[in-house]
Amino acid sequence: MLQIKNIYKQYKTGEFVQDALKDVSLNLRKNEFVAILGPSGSGKTTLLNIIGGLDRYDSGDLIIDGISTKDYHDRDWDTYRNHSIGFVFQTYNLIPHQSVLANVELALTIGGIPRMERRKKALRALDEVGLSEHIHKTPNQLSGGQMQRVAIARALVNDPDILLADEPTGALDTETSLQVLELLKKVADKRLVVMVTHNSELAAIYATRIVRLRDGKIIDDTNIHNPGESDSKISENKFSKRAKMRFLTSLSLSFSNLKTKKGRTILTSFAGSIGIIGIALILALSTGLNTYIDDIQKETMTSYPIIINSENIDMSGFMGIQENRRGSQNKRDSENKSNLQGVFADNTQLEVKKTFSSSVTENDLTAFKKYLDDPESEINSYIGANGVIYSYDVSFNIYSYNKDKRLISSDSDTENLSISSEMFDVMLDNRNRMIRNTVMGTPNKGAANFSELLPGIDGKAVSHVIVDNYELLYGDFPENHDELLLILNDENGIPTDIMYQLGFITRDEYLDIIGTIERGEEPDEFKIDYETICKHIYYLIPECDYFVKKEDGTFSYAGNDTITAENLIDNALELKITGIVRPVDKNKVTISSVIAYTQKLTNHVIEHTDKSAVVSAQANAPQINVLTGLDFEAENDDEKIEDAVKYISKLSLSEKAALFRTIMYNSDLDEGQDKQNSSVIPSLNQTDDDAMMASLLDKWLLESADRDVLIAIYDQYIMGASYENNMEAFGKLSIDTPSSIRI
Repeated sequence: MLQIKNIYKQYKTGEFVQDALKDVSLNLRKNEFVAILGPSGSGKTTLLNIIGGLDRYDSGDLIIDGISTKDYHDRDWDTYRNHSIGFVFQTYNLIPHQSVLANVELALTIGGIPRMERRKKALRALDEVGLSEHIHKTPNQLSGGQMQRVAIARALVNDPDILLADEPTGALDTETSLQVLELLKKVADKRLVVMVTHNSELAAIYATRIVRLRDGKIIDDTNIHNPGESDSKISENKFSKRAKMRFLTSLSLSFSNLKTKKGRTILTSFAGSIGIIGIALILALSTGLNTYIDDIQKETMTSYPIIINSENIDMSGFMGIQENRRGSQNKRDSENKSNLQGVFADNTQLEVKKTFSSSVTENDLTAFKKYLDDPESEINSYIGANGVIYSYDVSFNIYSYNKDKRLISSDSDTENLSISSEMFDVMLDNRNRMIRNTVMGTPNKGAANFSELLPGIDGKAVSHVIVDNYELLYGDFPENHDELLLILNDENGIPTDIMYQLGFITRDEYLDIIGTIERGEEPDEFKIDYETICKHIYYLIPECDYFVKKEDGTFSYAGNDTITAENLIDNALELKITGIVRPVDKNKVTISSVIAYTQKLTNHVIEHTDKSAVVSAQANAPQINVLTGLDFEAENDDEKIEDAVKYISKLSLSEKAALFRTIMYNSDLDEGQDKQNSSVIPSLNQTDDDAMMASLLDKWLLESADRDVLIAIYDQYIMGASYENNMEAFGKLSIDTPSSIRI
């Protein structure tokens, strides 16, 4: 049944090594009473613990019913102890606050036996040891022998195969010891009983087999057992049962234990409550403080994000001018004004101009973007969840049709609306944009009343900063490049002039409102429902689309041509408002315009511009100005004259007339006129017809054009253009050069 083969066991304490068992081999029968004798330190208890699975052997093997325990895990040993082993200890190890019956039931409780069944088995076990009349007593109400019999009943209640007894009579008198040994001998009729004892006389009387140990070795065995081949064959099967306890049973035992120690339980609960409450207060305080700090940081960075623009203006210089001006005024005020005889020159405006020119600082955002994009840059460890957002000044204009089916630009001039027509406004806006692009060299910075939304993380079109700070009143936040977001103020309104520019009200309605206010009257309330707003269509025209290719291969600006402008509208990108929002807190406004678009629209315009005809043509001919067909830079005066003639000959009738008027009224050029062109000048006063003006210019160009005048025309109207300026005017942008960086 139980085979111990060549067991070794050592105990190590630092460098000290104690050999407890040395090559111990022992075969035990299924039912016999084995007494293990030996002096203290001989290894008796160690051998008993190894048999019971309470201790692990270093080498050798313990075979149980043909099953080797070499590969046992902790769970296997638990199952073995719970279902196959019963323990009887010298000190009884009874639970003092539990009754005799509850102590015996405990082994069955751990085994997961149902309540009624374990009570029945416990009563039967107590009856076998003669304690059926004491089941409701507690251990402190029993004698030593009775407590040991309770321990034996507890060991037997689970019907184990092996009963292990460690000095069961050590704390008993002789008469009680005989009673306990008599009981163990009776138990050995049905199972294996292994007892460790120092009393050799009692062992000789009751034990059927005596094994003597000394210095960790077996020196004598009175009834050696040599199992047959079938008994020694090792099986690979393990125990199928598992030790377990039901949750409700465990909870019941816990409460029973707490009730027996009410005072200690109350004190422990009180002390624990203080600790828990203290920890909870600390956690609440720290969590609240962290949340407050996070909210302050979020609000601060929402209102004042770190923004680096391509150009910055240092205002400290202007403040210095104001201080100096106040100082000069104070000095003059302190003097007797009657002594101020004369007129003094005020240099403030000159100082402002100088200060402005010296206060503008250009930032190298290309290099800074390269630094931010480098994953090795140390700044990346400080950047928040939204990361780094790059913004680009894309060039485009946006139009829409109002209720009168009239085209209106978002850049419309509402100041001079009463003296111009709506179509004239559109053409005027286009002309002004062209002037800004070609003369001033600065591209249009997107349409008025439109701005880009802060994008979110993980590819989301809108940042959670926007979603958190704005209440969605209608529709959804935009996701695609052709979707817009309308931003109202905290009273659900937008400025009246912007309503006109966005096509929500007509020219007449706007002028009526202005007239009512000028008369000191209260204008009627004007309201548009959300659904109508979201049905309004906008047309986006990138700056590059205003440049149309002519028959000679050059490109001209078509914004002033009504027919061409309408064709551009027909082919424009259509945009729609998909959501309407208002700020949750008017002090946390993060969108500066009335309408906002996603970064996807910015990327769309950039890609469209890169593929446009005018940008492609200029990129393929970097030395030639595609607007004039001339080289960007003439090398000498002869080339200047040649380019000036080509430039004039390609002008339209109206452009020639305008140029002729400008030449004739230009005082600097007028002083350079000689007698050859004097015959042309009187004819200027004889007509204002564009065709006549163009004809006079052609005649002057063919018959009497002066070299100096042609060079002056080149210097004033042709020179100064460059590849970079043209690309900028066409709306071409570099992804590596953002206009601003938001962190």
